[in-house]
Amino acid sequence: MTDQRITFMSRSAEFAARHPAATTTLVLALFPLVFPFHTLAINILLFGLFAAGYNLTFGYTGKLSFGHAAFFGGGAYGCGILIANYQVHWALAVVFGIALGGVIAFLIGLLATRTRGIYFAMVTLALAQCVYFLFFHATSLTGGDNGLRGVNVARVAIGPVSIDLPNPLVKYYFMLVLVGVAIWVLARVLRSPFGAILEAIRENEARARACGVNIEATRLLSLVISGMVCALAGALNAINLSTVAIDSLSYHTSGLAMMLTLLGGMGTFFGPFVGSAVFLGIEHIVTGYTERWQLIVGIVFILLVLFFPKGIWGSILKRIAR
Repeated sequence: MTDQRITFMSRSAEFAARHPAATTTLVLALFPLVFPFHTLAINILLFGLFAAGYNLTFGYTGKLSFGHAAFFGGGAYGCGILIANYQVHWALAVVFGIALGGVIAFLIGLLATRTRGIYFAMVTLALAQCVYFLFFHATSLTGGDNGLRGVNVARVAIGPVSIDLPNPLVKYYFMLVLVGVAIWVLARVLRSPFGAILEAIRENEARARACGVNIEATRLLSLVISGMVCALAGALNAINLSTVAIDSLSYHTSGLAMMLTLLGGMGTFFGPFVGSAVFLGIEHIVTGYTERWQLIVGIVFILLVLFFPKGIWGSILKRIAR
């Protein structure tokens, strides 16, 4: 029986490695069927996508960023402003949010990608805070400290089909379709020669440069793709909550993406979603018992990092490989 289990796990791991997008989407599709809280499941899905976008920069390119909140919040505000203030169709608003996140990532990347080590983290943090204050003071568009309200999308019409978004389970699967497209794009990027170059830069930047790789241009393109994925997560989160809080642009949001990635396993495809499920699940449970949930979650996070140094999913993959 033990040999059969090992064989099954090995084959499952091999299939997941060959088809990461299909495997991840399948697991996410089955998730709400076994998880009782559909609203929480939506948050796990969206913040898992946010962490997956961050993982492209942190886990695969090897650059620690504290500025991804600018992409997440930029996508949320870009989508939310068009829906709330100008009654633009939700699909066009989501596309605009993604584009805005990509533009912000490009502008930040022009300065940040020329720096190394901790300086990259500090530059992204400083520039993201500039974006925060820009949106904070644009009160007529963003609502300032009160946030943006009225991002209402009650029904989505796709041809003759009308989707009722107030139903949490229906909303989950609607957003899973868009998240699945982003997952497929990420998988294609990582399995392409460009993805191999990203990992080469992470492992040995000097050797990659000696092989003729344009390090700065590659990192810039990587950051733009990462920013657009994070912006999609932000745009969908705005539709999910029907509001956009100014905290979505805060450095705390960037720190959350880093924690989810570390917890699940940086440099692994499915790890960010595992980290999102564990972190948000623990937060949901602990807040029911104490107001000091951040202390408890922090202790649990430290223990998990100590005993799972490669993250939860990364450690599972390592154990299966053995």
